[in-house]
Amino acid sequence: MAAGAPVHVTELVATVRAGFPSPAEDLGAQRIDLTAKLIQHPQATFLMKARGDSMRDAGIFDGDVLVVDRAVQARSGHVVIAVIDGEFVCKTLSIRAGRMKLKAANPGHPDIVPRESQTVEVWGVVTAAIKQMPT
Repeated sequence: MAAGAPVHVTELVATVRAGFPSPAEDLGAQRIDLTAKLIQHPQATFLMKARGDSMRDAGIFDGDVLVVDRAVQARSGHVVIAVIDGEFVCKTLSIRAGRMKLKAANPGHPDIVPRESQTVEVWGVVTAAIKQMPT
């Protein structure tokens, strides 16, 4: 498969219960392009691998592949990739009264409140997290 070529997989037009089983439904299937499904701005989208567990309560775990869109305007409440003093971090952006805070989604990790002397850039917005399941 050529690099950058669309990857088409089959999407079933059905929901999957993750609890109690229900009677089988008629399943409709169609081919979809995962790139088109996950990426709105291809020229501004990057994949990054998550490390650590500071965002676990937001559903982001160590080893997840993050889809990061730099064309999306970051707003308070978005999960973002920020660069703090040259280091990438993934946190939830919080802006109140003009003050920025980068919030962890795990009570065992501190929030980041940038100091006056720090260089902080919101680099992109996380639009999806892709997980690999054990096989």
